[in-house]
Amino acid sequence: MAMRVILFLGVVTLAVSAPQKPDQVIAIIKQDFDQQVDGSYKYSFETENGIKAEETGTLKKASGPDATDVIVAQGGFSYTAPDGTVINLNYIADDESGFRPEGAHLPTPPPIPPAIQKALDYLATLPPSSQSRN
Repeated sequence: MAMRVILFLGVVTLAVSAPQKPDQVIAIIKQDFDQQVDGSYKYSFETENGIKAEETGTLKKASGPDATDVIVAQGGFSYTAPDGTVINLNYIADDESGFRPEGAHLPTPPPIPPAIQKALDYLATLPPSSQSRN
């Protein structure tokens, strides 16, 4: 439950931090929240200034005696940046890979140089080594 509250507050903080005129109140024009007994949930909201967000989450049962259950969440949000660009961000968050955002406004890693890619391709064809290295 704490993870859902943190994620929800993070999205609300993003919405509130959008540039506004002093003393301007931005109304929430649509809001839904559905919490299930099994720990899964779904929420969405939309504000009058065009901010939209939605997320679904499911409880992933942990295996092992010391493991804890985790929430696997996926969702997205959109808003208009001060320069007029519409920002769309989708994400998945889980215990295996962490938070993975996707959006056209996010930087991408540079391409792998051809010589390095060729070496990586060659290394991938080699059989696994049976010797341990120290």
